[in-house]
Amino acid sequence: MKKLVLLHVLCFGFGFAQNQERKLVWEENFNGTVLDDKVWNFELGNGCPNNCGWGNNEKQLYTKTNHELINGNLVITIKKEDDIYSSTRITTSGKREFQYGRMEARAKLPTGKGIWPAFWMLGSNIANVGWPKCGEIDILEYVGREPHMVYTTLHTQDSHGNSVNSKKTEIKNIEDGFHIYAVEWTKDKIDFFVDDQLVYTFKPEIKNENTWPFNQPFFFILNVAVGGNFGGHEVDNTIFPQQYSVDYIRVYQ
Repeated sequence: MKKLVLLHVLCFGFGFAQNQERKLVWEENFNGTVLDDKVWNFELGNGCPNNCGWGNNEKQLYTKTNHELINGNLVITIKKEDDIYSSTRITTSGKREFQYGRMEARAKLPTGKGIWPAFWMLGSNIANVGWPKCGEIDILEYVGREPHMVYTTLHTQDSHGNSVNSKKTEIKNIEDGFHIYAVEWTKDKIDFFVDDQLVYTFKPEIKNENTWPFNQPFFFILNVAVGGNFGGHEVDNTIFPQQYSVDYIRVYQ
């Protein structure tokens, strides 16, 4: 009898645990030969006339030709040709937007002074309320002038620009190979991870439109900037070309 009761408890407990696990609801594995235009938008040029330098005095021009899909990876190549830096910036705005869950990417960083790769999200209402009121979730930022450092940051109306909602984490091998960059986002808080390491938690006591715009869908952005206010205005021109490789993006809810 005890064995039957124990078996029932174990089975019930296992089923309950399984029901609590998040399910994979979307993934981008970058298979095939071209980006899926049902998922991705290109943002092109230097941001002018509305947002010259992409709001940060960045130096690059974004094109449709600085990327390839190679062996299941998105590879963004950052180039310098004469006095022009070129790169790629893509978004899922209006096509793949998510509210809450675990969002992660497996990526390999470009390196060198002046490089600024990112994997991040913006609120889907940005066209209506503008930035930073829409909110911003920077799952990964890396600047080549600070080797071995990963930035994880949130921007809100209450705190943006040189945000206090930010953490810089030293990870000695971050430039070597692929690493997983993730957030786990609920209605109460956002946890940031690099590989299996929890590096930052954002959980404001007071949640309103100025401190917590994270109660709505957000879309993804992948890009590599050159220079800029955060990337650093001094650029080592000997480092180019550089490559930012992304193996996948996954969303669990």
